[in-house]
Amino acid sequence: MALTLGIIGFPKSGKTTVFNTLTHSNAETSAYGTSSSPNIGTVKVPDARLDKLTEMFNPKKTTPATVEYTDVAGMAKGAGQTGALPGLNLIQKVEALVHVVRAFDDPNLPHPEGSVDPIRDIQTMDLELAFSDLAVIEKRLPRLEDSIKKFKPGPEREAQSFEKEVLDKLNEALGNDVPLRDLDLSEEELKAIRGYQFLTLKPLLTILNLGEERADDAEKLLAEAKAAAGGKQKIGFAALRGKIEMELSQLDEEEATEFMGELGITESGLSKIIHASYDLLGLMSFLTAGEDEVRAWTIKKGTPALKAAGEIHSDIERGFIRAEIVSYNDLLRAGGLPEARKLGLYRSEGKTYIMQDGDIVNFLFNVSGKK
Repeated sequence: MALTLGIIGFPKSGKTTVFNTLTHSNAETSAYGTSSSPNIGTVKVPDARLDKLTEMFNPKKTTPATVEYTDVAGMAKGAGQTGALPGLNLIQKVEALVHVVRAFDDPNLPHPEGSVDPIRDIQTMDLELAFSDLAVIEKRLPRLEDSIKKFKPGPEREAQSFEKEVLDKLNEALGNDVPLRDLDLSEEELKAIRGYQFLTLKPLLTILNLGEERADDAEKLLAEAKAAAGGKQKIGFAALRGKIEMELSQLDEEEATEFMGELGITESGLSKIIHASYDLLGLMSFLTAGEDEVRAWTIKKGTPALKAAGEIHSDIERGFIRAEIVSYNDLLRAGGLPEARKLGLYRSEGKTYIMQDGDIVNFLFNVSGKK
């Protein structure tokens, strides 16, 4: 399954430019309005390890991990209060939000607020998302209260009473300007509100969209944004030159590499944002390799081997016997699987083994004769 990220931002922030950069698309960017239609694109996660493994195993196909980006229309100030957030049904379903913040000057493209102020825009967006969540809660609570009164004492009434208790807690937090991602919610509480898909509960990656005139200020601007956030959890930051990165994304690999060198860009916008997204969400990749396929699989850090097996197929998880594992770096040093076996680098692990980034694994399983 692809990692899903929703791109949000105010009009004229350059968020569709960033979408084009990330997805190598040519979605229309409008200087004087916003399109109501979302842009959706799926991209391959850059991973040099797959290239090396493909050379080593010569598989029939190579399958990288993927990320799906959904770019919704620009958000007008006050949209959260009116319940008119663009693409709300789409961004509620994504795993994390990417907020593109304008940090570039352009006299031909005046900022809707009259001045470029990234910190102001970050704080305003936080309020819009909070208002949207409050609207959902305030709409649900009266209905929930009426429903509870109709039930006799029992499991259903207890479940709805607990749901109301959690919503009251969230309502209070939002009323005190505390985004839901900052709350220490239990697994039971999270389960009770899972269906709501609250926006301020989602991890948030803030991208400062720089122009050439502020390219040298990237570190300073990032430091200011991080300081304003107060070191809160589940918030990440990155900066890129959106317009130039979009132009680079339209070139072939050789030309793009040459121009990146001339411009002093050491990492592509796509690679930078995906790495920041993975770090924010605590994700990593394990690998499978053989004659049929070399593939990257995305999992949460700290995932045990049994659950990692389930990412490939539920049969493998259900019939798990053991995992045969060699780290990517060990395999490269050994020069191949036979050599890794001889050196004792190819080992067996049980279902509780915690997977590591770059583990190359072969799961042995047995379900109805399958192995």
